[in-house]
Amino acid sequence: MLKRISDYFYSLSTGRVTLIGLAVFVLFMIFVLPQQAQKAEAYSGGISPDTSYIYSADDLYQMAETYGAEGRAAYIYARFTFDLIFPLAYLFFLTTALSWLLSRGLAETSRWRLLNLFPLAGAGFDYLENISASLVLARYPSQTPVIDALAPVFTLVKWFFVNGSFVILVFGVVLLVWSRMRK
Repeated sequence: MLKRISDYFYSLSTGRVTLIGLAVFVLFMIFVLPQQAQKAEAYSGGISPDTSYIYSADDLYQMAETYGAEGRAAYIYARFTFDLIFPLAYLFFLTTALSWLLSRGLAETSRWRLLNLFPLAGAGFDYLENISASLVLARYPSQTPVIDALAPVFTLVKWFFVNGSFVILVFGVVLLVWSRMRK
């Protein structure tokens, strides 16, 4: 199953598609992300589950308290508008870039080619983080057991896969340069 998904990404990842993915990601980073960060700063004071690496359920409830009713509503709105699209933007860029690079640096039989699935896991955990944190904030001041404990785990795992994808991207560039130098 994973190999089939991976192979599908490889089949889509032409040079042109990869450049489109890069353009979408860069444009999103330039035009959309700064506006969203500014809006989030207004209600969060710079503390958000999305940008934290490690926090606890108690920290999440403290964020909910700090945000106030309007801030919680704004956070939830952002998770189900902007943050539905942003993971798709980085997923598109990272999967196509990784697939394009790894296809040029690794043999078709290499199991390492499955690394192009790392961004897919990152986006999946990003969505789980958004859903769980939004649920906790929506129910605040009521407690949301289990979900409040899972949200920080989803965040940490999301960052592992998203940041890991960028590390693999650098590895892919090195592989590409190495394979070109050998020829």
